[in-house]
Amino acid sequence: MLSEKMKLLRKELSLTQAELAEKLNITRSALSLYELGKRQPDFETLNKIADFFEVSTDYLLDRTNIKTNTLETKETIAAHHDGAWTEDELAEIEKFKEFIKSKRNDQ
Repeated sequence: MLSEKMKLLRKELSLTQAELAEKLNITRSALSLYELGKRQPDFETLNKIADFFEVSTDYLLDRTNIKTNTLETKETIAAHHDGAWTEDELAEIEKFKEFIKSKRNDQ
């Protein structure tokens, strides 16, 4: 859940709610309500939170266990898959992509 992820990420950086709220330019009470699960951030605030912690919004929303936003750091390759990719599967896809590139360079 968003509330749990936010609290965990904040504590990993040893930040108080007041410190994080200041960095996100939101009130401490708003942050407290997010962490308690009593309020949801709007889209802009959700993006600020993701950017600050350098995680994807999908990670914050518990749609994936992968913290990093792979779409920002790598080119997009479309593939249909019913379900979430595991880290091992993503690593295999990355290896296959490199294999295909190496074949192109060998020709």
